[in-house]
Amino acid sequence: MAVFTSVSLDDVRPWIAQFPLGEAVALKGIASGIENSNFFLTTQSGDVRTEHVLTIFENLGFEQLPFYLQLMRHLAGHGVLVPEPVPNHDGQLCVPLHGKPAAIVSKLEGSSQMDPQPVHCAAVGDMLARMHLAGRDFPLHQPNLRGIAWWHETAPAVLPHLPEAQVQLLRSEIHFQEAFHGSDLYKRLQQGPVHADLFRNNVMFDGERLTGFFDFYFAGCDTWLFDVAVTVNDWCIDLDTGVLDTARVRAMLDAYHAVRPFTAHEQAGWQCALRAGALRFWLSRLYDLYQPRAAEMLTPHDPTHFERILRERIATPAPRLFA
Repeated sequence: MAVFTSVSLDDVRPWIAQFPLGEAVALKGIASGIENSNFFLTTQSGDVRTEHVLTIFENLGFEQLPFYLQLMRHLAGHGVLVPEPVPNHDGQLCVPLHGKPAAIVSKLEGSSQMDPQPVHCAAVGDMLARMHLAGRDFPLHQPNLRGIAWWHETAPAVLPHLPEAQVQLLRSEIHFQEAFHGSDLYKRLQQGPVHADLFRNNVMFDGERLTGFFDFYFAGCDTWLFDVAVTVNDWCIDLDTGVLDTARVRAMLDAYHAVRPFTAHEQAGWQCALRAGALRFWLSRLYDLYQPRAAEMLTPHDPTHFERILRERIATPAPRLFA
């Protein structure tokens, strides 16, 4: 999304010959996000022009990428609205470009809904439940690479930069999550492939019609409850305070529950999962702030946003998953 690797149209034209897409006629960097280099790519075959997204992966290697790309292909084949990877003439979904893994996926219609209303939240909840169910028979497994093991690995890199109040919060929350992840309750939560980053800017709408989820490159296998918590923590809050908006929360949870009913164990772990979702993004934003990487068009996100959300989830009971 940020551009770490510069690519020109002249670079892409010979490279794209291995794909059944025709000629590359336009290329434009996408100035959002902080993990990969993304470009809008326009191709022309005969009189037909088609838009795609070209991604160059900056942190993920060839050994990890089959999980993400095959998951997207699997979900698309099960009717979930996601970008579909384009294989080259040899059936490969990921091939080198400038020495780094690269892939082309279809471009979704519409635009991101940055001021969501309950109707948008309901559409996201419905599709998220369908995505979880569709992933049950996905044969590949990869852990959530930004899960608790990563939290332990990353915290020491940011703690020296924090004032004492934040140090105490980070250490105490990781300790709390260790206990939760080691509990019998946690072992009873339903698991499978999750998006793990389903923020407003990773979903497309055409008016009130949801046209797709994208950016699956934080996906992994985790609890479905964690995926719901990450989504609620972005879609259903007052951005200035982190306080949950009850109408949006209810719309999202009720729509999800109608497709894939929540369990009693998930209800018991709901507050813990909301805290886990807030911790994950507070820590990653701290890391991006204090361990920056050079990139064109890169602006790190403000970590205090998720610090506020974490403190709010600790202090205030969340609405129930279901009645």
